[in-house]
Amino acid sequence: MKYFHLIWAALFRRKARTFFTLISILAAFLLFGMLDATRSAFDSGNNVIGVDRLVTTSRYSIIQSLPASLTLQMKAIPGVKDVGYSNWFGGIYQDPKNFVLSFAVSDNYFDIFHEIQLAPEQRKAYEATRTGAIVGAALAKRFGWKVGDKVPLQSTIFPQRNGDKTWPFDIVGIYTAAPGAANGTDQQFFFHHKYFEDANAFQSIGTTVGWYVLRLASPQDADRVAKAVDALSANSDHETKTQTEQAFNASFAKQIGDIGLIVTAIMGAVFFTLILLTGNTMAQAVRERTSELAVLKTIGFSSHSVLYMVLAESVLLLVLGGVLGLGLAGVIVPIVAKGSGGMLNLPPVGTQTWVLGFVLMLVIGAVVGALPALRAMRLKIVDALAGR
Repeated sequence: MKYFHLIWAALFRRKARTFFTLISILAAFLLFGMLDATRSAFDSGNNVIGVDRLVTTSRYSIIQSLPASLTLQMKAIPGVKDVGYSNWFGGIYQDPKNFVLSFAVSDNYFDIFHEIQLAPEQRKAYEATRTGAIVGAALAKRFGWKVGDKVPLQSTIFPQRNGDKTWPFDIVGIYTAAPGAANGTDQQFFFHHKYFEDANAFQSIGTTVGWYVLRLASPQDADRVAKAVDALSANSDHETKTQTEQAFNASFAKQIGDIGLIVTAIMGAVFFTLILLTGNTMAQAVRERTSELAVLKTIGFSSHSVLYMVLAESVLLLVLGGVLGLGLAGVIVPIVAKGSGGMLNLPPVGTQTWVLGFVLMLVIGAVVGALPALRAMRLKIVDALAGR
């Protein structure tokens, strides 16, 4: 662009004002990058692993248990390949802030969740150990666990029959997550449901489970099987709700809140404030150099040339601050994820975020520069030079 040097000089005419405006834009796009990473971390809708699985919970609440007797009835439904079950444990390791995503699971659980990759010898050790536990590689790294360690977990919900809420476990295996697995797969802690039944003060042995997981012969059978499963408990005191694994994970995440809505609301407020701030900066910058713009017109610059130069200045301001902000987000997000010990599984700032961010830079730049640019275009040389 042949007028770039003029645009650059005009942009940094007031260096302090431009610097602080850039800082504001940087902060806005830094926040955008980090919040978009957070939204992506809770978005499981694009995960293709698990499309052949259904999750059956109580129709009324995820914390309400279901009869264990449903297992055989579910297995008898055409299209169901396998049925497993799980129970939320709510474990804490040593300190209340060290929350562990822990579950009591059926013996065939790892056959259903094929993205959990476990060495055969560790699987055998798990099957042979009553208090055996299988933990994700990221979780093991977080706490420095290794195979052979004895780990006590305190349950926030379930005491043992002796009244003690601290449950002893033996780590017999550390698994990794297959490529494409849901975010946070390698952050989980699994142990025998039978151990949970035997020691749990609140549960009669073999009578209830938290929720069921069904593996289907074909994903196309999902709707039919879901209706058949829910029909088993229709009009009973334990009516069920069967849904795809993606839908279940989304509803589980929404217990925290609608992450997408929260992110959208925050960013809407941030960008609205940013428009007001940068709009005021551009309006003030154009007012200050009215006579300079008149001189440009006097020496041959057309009104449209002046319009485009002011618009370009506004867009350049947004692009400079926005690129710096997203670049900083790309650096900070992995640091935050690593610093959390894996509790925050934030994906890196990806291409989609960059594309959306760049579009926002261009749109906001055009919006905030529109009025000052139009004012500059309509500027009358005589009036401007006369100071009117």
